[in-house]
Amino acid sequence: MKLRFLLLLLTVLPNSLPAQSAPETGKPFVIEYYYKTKWGHADEFLQLFKKNHYPLLKKQVEMGRMLKVWMDQSRYHTTEDGRWDYRVTIVFKNSAAANEPFDEDAMKKQLWPDQATYLKEEQRRFEILDAHWDLPIKTMDLDGK
Repeated sequence: MKLRFLLLLLTVLPNSLPAQSAPETGKPFVIEYYYKTKWGHADEFLQLFKKNHYPLLKKQVEMGRMLKVWMDQSRYHTTEDGRWDYRVTIVFKNSAAANEPFDEDAMKKQLWPDQATYLKEEQRRFEILDAHWDLPIKTMDLDGK
């Protein structure tokens, strides 16, 4: 009986979900990356980000995979559940560039020959986070139909 119900649910569920349109592949594709650090570690996170991740992003801008990268910091405090310390916005060339597999390993080895130090510092960068989330952004045309 349980198996029959599960099979019925699996066949009906996809039809009941709202349709999502695929991003247009020719247009820039924007993703915001949010970082919430443990209290007192925001400066350390920023230092490690600038040293060990930002050069990798800049290299991808130079290659044309990304069009632009920038970081924002909130000016004032919010509630703890809504707090984030840094938001990195990346504008990819298109949705394919953002979503298709991309091998960064060769670039990482070129940029950071001392891989042991690089890996240790990247591990630390994520150890001092309380949360991290990625949010693809869809621009709304308010003047269009």
